[in-house]
Amino acid sequence: MSATVLLGATLGTVSGVLTLCGLSLLCKSCKKGKLERGDDTDPEKAKPSILHTLTLFSVQKLTEPIQPQASLKFPKLYWPKPSVPSQEVINYKDHGAAGDTSPAQLDTCNQATGCDEVFSLPRQASADETPCVSEQTGVMTKSNSILYPKLHFSINLRKESGELHINMIEAENISVDSGCEGYISGCVRIAEEQKHAQTAVHKLAGWVQWGEELVFVLPLDGTEGAGGLDGEVALSLHCCDRFSHNSTLGTMRFKLADVSMMLDADCWVDLQPPKQVTSSAGELLLSLSYLPAANRLGVVVMKARGLLSDKLKDNIDLSVKLTLKHQNTKLKKKQTRRVKHKINPVWNEMMMLELPSELLPKSSIELEVLNLASPDTLLPLGRCTLGIHTSGTGLQHWKQMLDNPRKQIAMWHPLYA
Repeated sequence: MSATVLLGATLGTVSGVLTLCGLSLLCKSCKKGKLERGDDTDPEKAKPSILHTLTLFSVQKLTEPIQPQASLKFPKLYWPKPSVPSQEVINYKDHGAAGDTSPAQLDTCNQATGCDEVFSLPRQASADETPCVSEQTGVMTKSNSILYPKLHFSINLRKESGELHINMIEAENISVDSGCEGYISGCVRIAEEQKHAQTAVHKLAGWVQWGEELVFVLPLDGTEGAGGLDGEVALSLHCCDRFSHNSTLGTMRFKLADVSMMLDADCWVDLQPPKQVTSSAGELLLSLSYLPAANRLGVVVMKARGLLSDKLKDNIDLSVKLTLKHQNTKLKKKQTRRVKHKINPVWNEMMMLELPSELLPKSSIELEVLNLASPDTLLPLGRCTLGIHTSGTGLQHWKQMLDNPRKQIAMWHPLYA
């Protein structure tokens, strides 16, 4: 009896174990079949497991080195454009000696430091592009072109008496100091003979009304009139200050043969600045910029050329002295380093001058090239002046600087003894 019970228990245990093993094998096979069917039909719905992951990585080996990307973005840069044509307006990229530092970087450095020391720019033999930032401010009044004085007059020819009447009506765009007086002079030149006449003296302002006539007696034929005469007429606007120093603000000329076309007509003419009659002692390359926010004037003394002078025979030791003036008062003086043994010296030095914007119309800068002939002797070779009351390249450069604040404007200036 006991043997029968023991045998039944053993068979039951074995059958249970076999049943459990069969069930486990069936579950594994079913699970494996479901996973395989799921991978073939919809891989996106498959659940993550050790054998199957949702993220598939694709690793590719690159032979090129990986360059880091810059996180800073630089501002947009523009080239400087002169507002009017001048004798010679250049960019820094045309002159390799101008240095490796751009005017835009100098402008930023000047605003950041705000100091009055002299900065020396590095020199480099190769040319480098130096763009300028075109950021405009509304502190200063801008003009699209240089405003020369304008003269309004009319012409009347009386053939019976042979008189040429030039009626001076008015003048405008006159830039002078307050309190200055002026007059208009006329000159008729026929062959070797010259005849002069002038108006009364009036107080000068931006607009002046004359209403006077200049009368000239001409040797007319009666048949051909003034058209048969070979000569010219010159009209000039003069300024005289309180020290009785006369200066010419502008001149215009026309031929006597053209008088017949100008009769009884209102003529508006731009007066051209007078030409320098003295011979040039060389040229000096300068760059100007004005920072309205900091009230600072930046002058870069770049280089000189064509310094023809007898004072350079014994010793060559050249420097440039800068003087800032307000009317006739000297406000500041600075001087560059000396360059030895070079007839065409290169300085590339920036000088920062503190100058409020309200003083700009009556201020000027004077630059003089000096040669140290001996330890105690400084000989001047030539000078140039830049300001609103000057003429030629000095006036053009100054007005271009006013029209383009925060821009570096470069120009050659002739030097006069």
